[in-house]
Order: sequence, then structure tokens, then C-alpha cells
Amino acid sequence: MVNKHINYIRLLFENKYATEGVLRMEKDVPAVKVVDLHKIYRLRGEEVHALRGIDLEVSRGEYLSIMGPSGSGKTTFFNMVGGIDRPTKGKVFIDGIDLSKIPSKSMAWLRCRKIGYIFQTFNLIPVLTALENVALPMIFLGVPKDEREKRATELLKMVGLGDRVNHRPSELSGGQQQRVAIARALANDPSLILADEPTGNLDLNTGFAIVQLLYRLKAEHGTTIICATHDLKMIDISDRVVFLRDGMIENIERRRALILTAEEFESG
Repeated sequence: MVNKHINYIRLLFENKYATEGVLRMEKDVPAVKVVDLHKIYRLRGEEVHALRGIDLEVSRGEYLSIMGPSGSGKTTFFNMVGGIDRPTKGKVFIDGIDLSKIPSKSMAWLRCRKIGYIFQTFNLIPVLTALENVALPMIFLGVPKDEREKRATELLKMVGLGDRVNHRPSELSGGQQQRVAIARALANDPSLILADEPTGNLDLNTGFAIVQLLYRLKAEHGTTIICATHDLKMIDISDRVVFLRDGMIENIERRRALILTAEEFESG
């Protein structure tokens, strides 16, 4: 039964999508679309409204930053878009596909194949080498060992860690660990990257290098990136910035897409 669901999802995510009987090419469909998104948690008998009716479309290849104070709903929004949690009300579409229509047993396959996650705390497995950490997501898709090791090595070279493939996380700096996390997020060639405070635990120069790397993914590979951040210096590489407050969109600002120099980044 699970294989049946997975084959169905694979069919949905091919180059054409069936919507109301009309086939639409992939380029016509937003990478992410949320409609009237609500999330209510019940804690100690009380309702906590984490999201209050968010409507948002993210274009393919867009770099979108989400900013807001703690408790504004950024993490909850990420959980909804990433299929980690289900909304109380509203819809989430990834590449035109309604996530509510996908069986729970098949959601893990979708997350593994379509979405790459980058966490502030890296979330690397300490007993595995950098190579093994990056190769891990490919195991779940059944990629042969030789192929996944080759791709993991290429990804580590791409993020500047070609000489650290056999190092474990404890043998790497914070910036190097974050680079491993980025390489791991790219392991299955996702169309969407969700980055949750990717520079939060890094020094200024290392954070700038990580931001440049993320922007390069968008510019060179057309990857859609949604980045939650408190760092005001990151917004100048964004195509748009969404400001959240109390679970609602307070403002959306369009920014010029550019890469700052280290000096501009530091003084921004």
C-alpha cells in the first residue's frame, strides 16, 4: 500500500500537473503556496493561535526571507510548509500539490525528495563522518552505495569541504558543520530549501560565507529558498522579505537581489 502511495506521488510530481482537468506545466505553478493558513495548539486547556490566516505564494527560484520576533510563527510556518505538521485550517501546496491529499505514510518520501532542511543547530549525527551524514538521506531513496558516496563527495567539495569528508562533527568548526548540513540538505536534489536561522550560531565572517553559498544555490541552480532569520544583514540578498508578527503577515518587502561584499555585509 505504501508503494502504491509513493508511485502516486511520483506521478503527481512529474513535469505536468492535473488541476481541475487542465494540465499545467511545472513552470506555471508556484514552488510554495499557502492559503488561509491557521494553526492552533492546545496547551493546558488553552488555545494558542500560532498562525492566523496566512496567504503567500513563493515563486520558483525565489529567495524569500522570513523575519519576526520569537513567537511570531516562523517555526510553525516552516513545519506546515515542510509537511512536518498539519494546519488546523487552510491549505499548503508544494509544486501545485495539496499536501492534505498526500497520505501520512507517504509524506516522509515527499520531504526526503522535494525538500531540504538546514537547521540552526546543524543536527548532524555525531558518530558519522561528514561523508556519511551527507549520504544518509540518499539511503532512504534507495540510491546505491557507490552512487551516494560519489554524490556526497561532490557536494562536500561544492561547499568547500573536499578535504574534510572523513571528519566527524566534533572535528569540524561550527561553520564547517553548517556546510555539511547544507550539503546534506542538497543530497536528493530538492527543489525547495527551508533554512531555519542558518547563521544563528556562526560568527560574522562564517555567516557571510554561508549566506553567499545559499544565494549561489538560488542563482546557479534555481533552487527555491525560504530562510527564517533574525539577522538584518541577510535581507539584502533576498528577493522578498516577509515580516511575521503574532502569526500574521505584517508586511512584505521586495528587495533587490544582490550579493554583498564582506565589508558591506559587516556594516549593513
